[in-house]
Amino acid sequence: MEPKIGAYIGNNEELSTSLNNGIAWLDLHFFPNSTENIDFFISKKPAVIFLETDSCSFNVDSYLEWLSAAIDPLETIIILFKDVNDQCDYKLLLTKGINDIYNSPVKANEVIERVNILNEYIKKQDPVPLALESFEYKIPVIKRLFDILVAGTALLLLSPVLLMVSLLIKLESRGPVFYASKRVGTGYKIFDFYKFRSMDVNADKKIKEMKAMNQYAKKEEDQELAYNPDFTYTENEQTLFDDKGKVAEADYLKKQQEETEVSFVKVKDDPRITKVGRFIRNSSIDELPQLVNVLKGDMSIVGNRPIPLYEAELLTTDDWIQRFIAPAGLTGLWQVEKRAQSTEMSPEERKMLDNEYARNYTFWKDIRIIIRTFRAVFQSESV
Repeated sequence: MEPKIGAYIGNNEELSTSLNNGIAWLDLHFFPNSTENIDFFISKKPAVIFLETDSCSFNVDSYLEWLSAAIDPLETIIILFKDVNDQCDYKLLLTKGINDIYNSPVKANEVIERVNILNEYIKKQDPVPLALESFEYKIPVIKRLFDILVAGTALLLLSPVLLMVSLLIKLESRGPVFYASKRVGTGYKIFDFYKFRSMDVNADKKIKEMKAMNQYAKKEEDQELAYNPDFTYTENEQTLFDDKGKVAEADYLKKQQEETEVSFVKVKDDPRITKVGRFIRNSSIDELPQLVNVLKGDMSIVGNRPIPLYEAELLTTDDWIQRFIAPAGLTGLWQVEKRAQSTEMSPEERKMLDNEYARNYTFWKDIRIIIRTFRAVFQSESV
């Protein structure tokens, strides 16, 4: 295999030779001064750069800005060597492409080991993201006609029920009969989502206070990541760096997973719900105003759950984005999946079922989901 090109910018030729001999996969070129290598960087695109701070008159920040225009910072290992008495704050440079910083005198074997680790890490990264299978949802004519027919007929037949529920809501608590919130549907389209009001007025303002009751949130206190302001690399430690400092990779991944899990906010026995509200929720009567959304074309009878904006922001990764190809619906696949009485459905299961519906829609599958919905509406798990 042909060796990769590297550059040593500085005056320590002995260290340069040691690094060149110690890194078998690297052909290291020596430059005593940073101004001598302009054409070299543009033409060769070195994979590794060793830089002594005094070689660029300690103006490392400006030199790195120039480097970022000549090389690919994501695929280039940049190691900085500085004098131990240099009082400049180099921590910020770790956010501008520098992979590591060493004080003089530098131990060549430590640098060699570090560069080999970084090279293996870069090799494992796929520079070209895998292209997802292309999907484009267009609502079939038969589905749209079915939606209009069912929604229009249901509104007409259920008008006495709608009037009775409206009266009960008005009698129990002050405030409007209907509730409208912004939801995200097909192709991230934002629309007004209608329901009968089942909560006290201003319930939305209390949502942060209810975080501890979220059945998908962690029971323990939400802990901030513990960043260490010491940017020094520690051997055999999986560490991530940003402008706040360094943090253990395992802690970062755990925190990211927790934030993803609570993208579904679902509270059990929510005290904000009124007595009438609890009944219309358990019987799904509170969903009836969404028939107006269906007539308007915002939603379909069957589809994926229309979700609030804050949840949609957390579901934009390649794993979950397919759910937005399908229409928002009154009922859907995950709502009617048979669950044990005491078993709650996880956020991942719900999102996977949303993706499955988007990929495998058929009209007759919609009909089966509607039939199953009537058997599921009185289940103890409110959907």
